[in-house]
Amino acid sequence: MPRKPWDIVFTAEPAEVAALRRIMRLHLGVWGLQHLVDDAQLCVSELVSNVITHVGPGTPATLAVSMKSKHLRIEVHDADTRALPTLRDADTDAEQGRGMALVDAVADRWGVLLCADRKITWCELATRLPAADGHVQASSVMRAETMLRHYAAAKQPQRSVGVSRLTSTVMEEMVIAAIADFLHWFQAHGRDVDDMLDRAQMRYAAEATARAGAYDVSPGDC
Repeated sequence: MPRKPWDIVFTAEPAEVAALRRIMRLHLGVWGLQHLVDDAQLCVSELVSNVITHVGPGTPATLAVSMKSKHLRIEVHDADTRALPTLRDADTDAEQGRGMALVDAVADRWGVLLCADRKITWCELATRLPAADGHVQASSVMRAETMLRHYAAAKQPQRSVGVSRLTSTVMEEMVIAAIADFLHWFQAHGRDVDDMLDRAQMRYAAEATARAGAYDVSPGDC
């Protein structure tokens, strides 16, 4: 699964935080990283709030998100190289610094990079991915890949090609061919092809809804 870096320019205002949280949630959904939504949204909120508090409302800033090996990297860029984040115990009464303590609690690591023209406050979250372009090892996906390995061997017995070595385009064509073969099998055994497709779609939708529900957040959070 390709996960290309992306960034968005914004103005550091409290009203922008909710929009950035929504954008983060949407991108993580596309990237298959729904299990990171809560922690990633918290990090975005606190990093942006840190700019608002220590640099000032209305500061031009950039949110940049990328994969760094098996970690999700979240960066917030601003032009003030003097106002550095501070870390205080999240249980103390002091308001300043508690946001970074929350980031420190959920992120694997975080830091500040000072450049000539800007400051980059960043954090990284562990994804549980086998590789930056891999996927979380859900049992349904693992079963599908096992079947595709056998299917690839049957289609091209002269070649020994692992699923992980195939391009995304070839993989898509192979999956489509496999689905078509299954439909032929259903028809050969007297089954209604459209009914089989409807039942498969209903099962997929139910399983996807169940997974999304496990990572849902309350409406007030976004």
